[in-house]
Amino acid sequence: MSKMDNTKQYDASNIQILEGLEAVRKRPGMYIGSTGPRGLHHLVWEIVDNSIDEALAGFATHIEIELLKDDIVSVTDNGRGMPIDIHPKTGRSALETIFTVLHAGGKFDSSSYKVSGGLHGVGASVVNALSEWLNVKVRRNGKLYEQEYRRGKVEYDIREIGEANDTGSCVTFKADSEIFKETTVYDIEVLRNRIQQLAFLNKNIRITLTDSRGDEPVVYSYHYEGGIVEYVDFLNKNKNRIHQGIIYCEKEAEGITVEVAMQYNDSYNANIYSFANNIHTHEGGTHEEGFRMTLTRIINKYALENKMLKNDENLLGEDTREGLTAIISIKHPDPQFEGQTKTKLGNTEVRRITSQLFAEVFERYLLEHPQEAKQIVDKCILASRARLAAKRAREATRRKSPLDQLGFASKLADCRSKDPAKSEMYIVEGDSAGGSAKQGRESEFQAILPLRGKVLNVEKARLDKVLANKEILSMIQAIGTGIGEEFNIDNARYHKIVIMTDADVDGEHIRILLLTFFYRYMKPLIEKGYIYIAQPPLFKIQQGKRIEYAYSEDQLKQVLDSIGGKCQIQRYKGLGEMNAEQLWETTMDPSVRTLLRVSLDDAFDCDQIFSMLMGEEVEPRKNFIAENAVYASNIDA
Repeated sequence: MSKMDNTKQYDASNIQILEGLEAVRKRPGMYIGSTGPRGLHHLVWEIVDNSIDEALAGFATHIEIELLKDDIVSVTDNGRGMPIDIHPKTGRSALETIFTVLHAGGKFDSSSYKVSGGLHGVGASVVNALSEWLNVKVRRNGKLYEQEYRRGKVEYDIREIGEANDTGSCVTFKADSEIFKETTVYDIEVLRNRIQQLAFLNKNIRITLTDSRGDEPVVYSYHYEGGIVEYVDFLNKNKNRIHQGIIYCEKEAEGITVEVAMQYNDSYNANIYSFANNIHTHEGGTHEEGFRMTLTRIINKYALENKMLKNDENLLGEDTREGLTAIISIKHPDPQFEGQTKTKLGNTEVRRITSQLFAEVFERYLLEHPQEAKQIVDKCILASRARLAAKRAREATRRKSPLDQLGFASKLADCRSKDPAKSEMYIVEGDSAGGSAKQGRESEFQAILPLRGKVLNVEKARLDKVLANKEILSMIQAIGTGIGEEFNIDNARYHKIVIMTDADVDGEHIRILLLTFFYRYMKPLIEKGYIYIAQPPLFKIQQGKRIEYAYSEDQLKQVLDSIGGKCQIQRYKGLGEMNAEQLWETTMDPSVRTLLRVSLDDAFDCDQIFSMLMGEEVEPRKNFIAENAVYASNIDA
């Protein structure tokens, strides 16, 4: 049946109405999460998700997203085109119903879409409600139709404006600055990362992103015939692979499609990413549980049957996941999400189905590839031995009693407050800066932990080596959450953990080492927004009794212009050059300080960057430095 013929099965009768649209502009955060940058970009995803659904249904092959001048967004697909006939309940066109009635759309009708993405399912109507204006063009039935809206209200009835020789939809909108007061400017990297991810997750769909805001358009085009197999290859590109082949499973049962791609590398960290209907399930869920459980069971079974393990030996889940990069992607007709962020899959049947389908493929792969199987099992056995070696060191990170609760962290100058929400800990480089910080702090709520020398690079070390490092041990004990598999965010003793290092090359290196540790072993601290970076001044400017501080070269120029005349300029090389009073009034006083909160907007990019900058492979690091040297500043710091 041709694509044109299929439009007969998708008309106004497929559009079901669940509720009205009145509250969207009053409480936008309920529908898009926030009115900051994250919510702004969410508008794009709602429209793109609709086009992806057309592709999943087999009707679209190319999706084009364009950023126009003034941050206007245009999303075009070559799907069926949205219905334009009269809806039986509203008496208005189906197109107008989709864009003006909350929860109205083909996603709620199983004959229109077998599966659909979009976390909230609020889609086009919410984007319309939160846009200054929105224009939609539909190519359908050989005609080109158009309708426009302003802040969710219809400007004119749907009208025919020309002819069309294909089908599809084009939605163009401008986010409303009355709603998005922080910014209406889109970050091209945020859009590019997610669009590339969508292309990986939906093989054979081409997705093009064009940034036309500058003098010359910049075009990114993604198309992956291998889908998530290419995704795993991409994620492992800067890593040494244990086996060359990527293990791949694609099977369907009970209307649910399960895709898994995995490959081991010689790192010590697991990178397992799961998706349900293209939604990144950050908190995992039943599909990820089914995969993890089966992975461990099949590897143990193979190792025992091939006498690679003794009968009384058993590999644990963490052993079989060390160095694993895996993508689990399912397509479900009715996904149920739970968890704090609504990104944890809760469908109980998915655990069993994922387990069964993946087990068949993985078991057969190990039997048919004995050399690769041996490499995988050997990697897991080494991980098991390291885990046992780390057991005693791990015990040392746990608090035994109030009298012995700080252990190696005895150099911690703790605060008096026991309320984590009010308490903050400064991790300071060296005893000199630590001394100034201890004297200058507000001891009621500010704790100081000085570190000696550079922290271990955890990217190149197993857990037993990590736990043998006294500086890392001090941090673990002071923070109180434990690490890795035993991490518990509820035990965090501070809700602000501030990295305060010198503004020079050594200070920046220590900062990246600390961030690598937090990312690999205490990632929820970053996800919760508990990790910060202090911003000490670079310059002290003094004219008589007047003292000013500048935090950048530009700010120094502004201060000098405002002061006029002769003055003394001191360039701080390190925190230790400041006395306690200066450190407090520039960097630690909550009423005037500037802290940068470390965010985790894209775990995939973070993993790539940490692996490249801190891993064993030298060539990718050299290339990165060569490509980005032009952006470097303060290189004489």
